[in-house]
Amino acid sequence: MSEFGKFGPLVGAIDEGTSSARFIIFKANSTEVVASHQKELEQIFPQEGWVEQDPYAILEVVTTCIQKAVEQLESLGGKAKDIIAVGVTNQRETTIVWDRNTGVPLHNAIVWLDMRTKSTIDKLLDTVPNKTRNKSYLTPLCGLPMSPYFSAVKLRWLSDNVDAVKNSMKKGTCCFGTVDTWVIWNLTGGPNGGKHVTDVTNASRTMLMNIETLEWDPLLLKFFEVPKSVLPKIKSSSEVYGYIPEGPLKDVPISGCLGDQQAALVGQMCLQKGQAKATYGTGCFVLYNTGEIRVNSSRGLLTTVAYQLGSKNPPHYALEGSVAIAGAALGWLKDNLGLLESARDSQAIAEKATVNGSVVFVPAFSGLYAPYWRQDARGVICGITEDTNSNHIIKAALEAVCYQVRDILDAMNRDCGIPLQFLKVDGGMTSNALVMQMQADLVGINVIRAGFTESTALGAALVAYWGVNSDTQGTPIPMTIGSIYTPSINEDERDMRYKQWKMAVDRSLGWDQN
Repeated sequence: MSEFGKFGPLVGAIDEGTSSARFIIFKANSTEVVASHQKELEQIFPQEGWVEQDPYAILEVVTTCIQKAVEQLESLGGKAKDIIAVGVTNQRETTIVWDRNTGVPLHNAIVWLDMRTKSTIDKLLDTVPNKTRNKSYLTPLCGLPMSPYFSAVKLRWLSDNVDAVKNSMKKGTCCFGTVDTWVIWNLTGGPNGGKHVTDVTNASRTMLMNIETLEWDPLLLKFFEVPKSVLPKIKSSSEVYGYIPEGPLKDVPISGCLGDQQAALVGQMCLQKGQAKATYGTGCFVLYNTGEIRVNSSRGLLTTVAYQLGSKNPPHYALEGSVAIAGAALGWLKDNLGLLESARDSQAIAEKATVNGSVVFVPAFSGLYAPYWRQDARGVICGITEDTNSNHIIKAALEAVCYQVRDILDAMNRDCGIPLQFLKVDGGMTSNALVMQMQADLVGINVIRAGFTESTALGAALVAYWGVNSDTQGTPIPMTIGSIYTPSINEDERDMRYKQWKMAVDRSLGWDQN
């Protein structure tokens, strides 16, 4: 008789996102979900452009989701002891600092969307010699431009502005981590032996890791004035980091970790050089697997680590383009303008928009990310006529996501020299068939929606399984295709519409003079 219960060996995935957390229990090395639980996570807005979360709240939603999903598993006749590994995937760049001895956070988590560090960047750039003073100054070392987006700038702001952080750094009791680090440290014991670790994908988003050596870089630490003592140990994406000492997952190893966008790349089985995926959520993120070769973008894209499957294997790299506002634009239309009762209504409303006139909406609420990297951009709506109504505005908000993905794919094609044959997509907005058709129309290639929608959690589950079964690392699993969207407009119309988008982007620039 098998040592496992009715479902066989199982793997758990902690998926801690910006607006909610989930714990999903999969049959090992498959897409089959046995049990899951999701809970929303509150964001805090202390002032305009600032976005925070309570680190204890992050931990509470994670532990609640674990508890409830295990209870669901047991109600279905499964057993918690059949869970052989747990993987973690997380919102990236979000920065948490806490006391090593007590586990008490020294400040709220500063979320990746937060824009408070613009003055910190200006101050840092003032230390750079004039000839090399630009936002790509550190890109050869870390693959990233200077932007409020990344963790090192947030950490520097905390050390400059929060006495508790400054003092803890001086005493050597300060721990820094992205959300994966905070969760793993607490789940493996916290102050009582918790493992202070991160994986290469999350470390590659801090601006502190050398993109080639995969180690904390002394020059970067010196530039940001970050003591090495605060930093977690960098591990591969697929190995045992530690064991959970108590609770429903007692003695289960945490053996996989990926930033959420890299997890979606793995979950979509984009494991070969030249494959790409786009994840549509609060923001939208496009990753292009460049294999073991680092491609240094000259067109505003980020060079990042895609994954490293085991400490003895080489890393795979990716080019990434990030769109700050995707689904968040629908939230703005709902909460600020009252044009939507629910984001789910957006497709039906947008389909009512008449074709006469062309409204273009650039939702640059806090600047534009890739490939522009313009913090001074602000939102604009162009092309309004007396016939324009709320239907056109909602449709334009959906189209804006697709235009920004086109911006990124064009840059990727020019950087890599190999145009994509198709684009794999996942995330909440992919359930909107209109958005997916518009995406295919505006990029001119087939858009393939995954048959399995939980790509991010699946990626975390796979690297966790591979972390305890190293001989299977990187072995693809069968995936089903949900829908294929084929371009329905010609090249001339595509280019004409994209030209209008570029005109609107030009009008969004230079609004913030601070």
